[in-house]
Amino acid sequence: MARRFGALLLDWMLCVLVAGIFARPMVDGWAPVVVLIAEYTFFVGLFGQTPGMRLAKITCLGDQTGQPVGLLRGALRGILLALVIPALVMDPERRGLHDRAAGTIIRPAV
Repeated sequence: MARRFGALLLDWMLCVLVAGIFARPMVDGWAPVVVLIAEYTFFVGLFGQTPGMRLAKITCLGDQTGQPVGLLRGALRGILLALVIPALVMDPERRGLHDRAAGTIIRPAV
């Protein structure tokens, strides 16, 4: 769990910095959230890890295929993660509702 939280924290800091290019993230709270959803859509969807996940040495892949999940499922995971509550509700396998809905699982990177 510590690596997952650390990865999310790193990604959030990156999103605040990127959002600073086109908005005032400390005033416009929507801007970093939009960037976070876009980041998850692109990086998780196509590569299976965000920059924060890469630094934390974890991957987010399809639970059935072990491959990146594509843009639609990456976007779904990002949107549900941005809502926060789905990520806090976990099953015994420590998969949040956002992972279940998107069909993803977090594993150590190879």
